[in-house]
Amino acid sequence: MHSTKSENFYNRLKEMHNFAEIYAKQTNTFFCLDPSITSVIITGLATYKDKYGVPLCPCRNFRSEKAEIELNYWICPCVSMRERKECHCKLFVQPNDSSASETQKISLDTIYKNL
Repeated sequence: MHSTKSENFYNRLKEMHNFAEIYAKQTNTFFCLDPSITSVIITGLATYKDKYGVPLCPCRNFRSEKAEIELNYWICPCVSMRERKECHCKLFVQPNDSSASETQKISLDTIYKNL
């Protein structure tokens, strides 16, 4: 592990890793062909979870993160993912999408390598 990150952050990272794998299976979606993309998104979710207690979408720029949290639209899984299975971040990819891998798993080691 990298010593610059807190133990609490690594716990959030494990939570978001587990969430992503379970949610991909539940929704019959897959991770991106490029594991570094999946890693960066999971890390971003963990960062927000550590900072605010909720996994705010790391692929959006917000004027006010706290205001966005109040709206509850961009908390992962976001409304567009829950309603239409559309993930802007490409964390959860439809099987017929050219960027979809054939896996719903990613190792923590792969995520750590991309920190």
